[in-house]
Amino acid sequence: MITREIKIEDFNYELPDERIAKFPLSQRDHSKLLLYKDGKLGEDAFYNLPNYLPSGSIMVFNNTRVIQARLHFRKTTGALIEVFLLEPYIPADYERIFLQKKSCSWLCMIGNLKKWKGETLVREIKIGDKTVVLKAEKREKAESSQYENVCFSWDCEDYSFSEILEAVGELPIPPYLNRDTEESDKTTYQTVYGKIKGSVAAPTAGLHFSDDVLKLLDDKGIERQEVTLHVGAGTFKPVKSAEIGEHEMHTEYICVKREVLESIVAHDAEVVAVGTTSVRTIESLYFIGSKLAENPEIPEEQLHVNQWEPYEKSHTVSPKDALQNIIDYLDRNNLSSLHTSTQIIIAPGYEYKYVRRLITNFHQPQSTLLLLVSAFLKGHWREVYDYALSHDFRFLSYGDSSLLIPPTDNV
Repeated sequence: MITREIKIEDFNYELPDERIAKFPLSQRDHSKLLLYKDGKLGEDAFYNLPNYLPSGSIMVFNNTRVIQARLHFRKTTGALIEVFLLEPYIPADYERIFLQKKSCSWLCMIGNLKKWKGETLVREIKIGDKTVVLKAEKREKAESSQYENVCFSWDCEDYSFSEILEAVGELPIPPYLNRDTEESDKTTYQTVYGKIKGSVAAPTAGLHFSDDVLKLLDDKGIERQEVTLHVGAGTFKPVKSAEIGEHEMHTEYICVKREVLESIVAHDAEVVAVGTTSVRTIESLYFIGSKLAENPEIPEEQLHVNQWEPYEKSHTVSPKDALQNIIDYLDRNNLSSLHTSTQIIIAPGYEYKYVRRLITNFHQPQSTLLLLVSAFLKGHWREVYDYALSHDFRFLSYGDSSLLIPPTDNV
């Protein structure tokens, strides 16, 4: 199979609007759980998930947290301008930009861009007993970006940009929900373990986990580790080309602590991944470690994983050695965490290096996420989705979940 020549129409299925969950269940761990193992299908409640995982295994979660990334400004003419934060620009670091006390710049998508001629947008906001004036100005575009460079400034240094967003920003729920954000989404569209701000969409496989389920995992001796991948708006980008070779994947930023790498090595490099974002982070590690095997002194900016890197040449380093190469790299540079980015596309033809079990929701037709699931299930995605559609499972972000174990799994 030539991955680039895969036709996206082969990954289409009929998804009636009524099967898309517009709101979550009142108890997040009471969603349904589809079970797929050795080609057999079944179902249970999500709160019973620990019963289907082996003691002593390692689960990897994405601990990113969704920011209130959608800002609205009203021009003096009455036109409404929407500014959607995508990624930090100045400073180009998630942690630092949220701590800024006076100004910062983001790369943004702009709604009603034609009506924003370049004038400064102004909005008064109330934080506690103070009125703060927030301004937004378009600056010259970065040469490498298709997005607008927007500088934000505010007249009160008592507040960080994080606090500004909390006061004025709107949580960006997925467009396919076809509804406005509600106050409840601020809680329900976050995982209970999310802590690192930066995503514009939730890692939705994690929305099913409650504190009770996490405790059950701990009681069973299942190790929990966390990585960070800040989910970008590109996660909703449809594949519009006939063949996926013409589709450009979006870049997302990842952070993996040294202790996580060591833990995966200690578990024979076999992982239970919570969600597709965790998958993309974990699997990207192999290609980073492979680069380091060829050149241990490779500059940090070249550790980025390109879209087609997994398919362009044979990689001979073992999965464990790839992780050890990253650990050694961190040690040589006195680093406690790997900070880089990935553009990886996982599609049929891809051979998984680390992920042996996958917990994930049900994804949109003709999406890169469905390609990832198909690659994991060795092409058996359709029987899983047919079962879910015929057994009243709820789809997409607020929908139900699945535990997928490929037919070749022998754990």
